Amino acid sequence: MHHTNFPPGVLAAAISACATESIKLNSERIEQRFGSYGLEVLASEAGLRRSSLYSFDGDSSTCRTYAVVRFADQLDECYGREHAKILEGNSIGAIFRDNGWDIFKKTLYVGNVRLPNKPSDIARLMRLTGSHDLALHVYQLDIVREDRAFEYATIMEAHHPEYLSARALCELYEFDAAVPLPPRELNALSELLFQDNV
Repeated sequence: MHHTNFPPGVLAAAISACATESIKLNSERIEQRFGSYGLEVLASEAGLRRSSLYSFDGDSSTCRTYAVVRFADQLDECYGREHAKILEGNSIGAIFRDNGWDIFKKTLYVGNVRLPNKPSDIARLMRLTGSHDLALHVYQLDIVREDRAFEYATIMEAHHPEYLSARALCELYEFDAAVPLPPRELNALSELLFQDNV
C-alpha cells in the first residue's frame, strides 16, 4: 500500500469506482439502529488493530461490528496527526471526516463467515451462543484530500446477525462478485478474525 498523487481526472475516476462513507459512517448506522454507539480497542500491535463497535443497554454492551484493521505498510506524515488519534482509540471514519478527508471503501469481499460453535472473543462480545453466520465485509480504505489519495488500511468487519447481513452489505457497497477472494486468502482472513486477543 502506498501514497498516490493522482491527476484530477484519474482521481475523479478512482473516486467514482469506490463507495464513500461521507454520508453515513458505520458508527452512525449502529447508533441509528440501536440507539447508542461505543468503540473499544481490544488489541493494538504493530500494523494491526482489533476493535468492537458496540451498542449498549444500561451496563451491558453488544458488539455489532468486530473489526480487524491492517494499516498500510508505509504511512504518510501528512495524516500522522489523525493516525495518532486513531491509535489512541478513536473511530477511523470520524477522525478523518472531521479533519477534512473524504473516505472511500473499495470492497474486496462480501459474504458470510461461520462463527465457531465454541467460546471465542467474538461470540462473547456479540453475546451469541452456538454457531451463527456473520456477514463479512473486507475492504480497502482510501482517504482523499486536496487531490491527494492514500491507501490507509485494509479492514475486515464481521457484523452481528441482528445488525447487517451479507445481502444488506451488497445493497450498501458495490463490488465485483465475479472476482472472489481465493479460498486460501479467505481462510487466512477467517483465522485472523477468530484469533482471540489473548
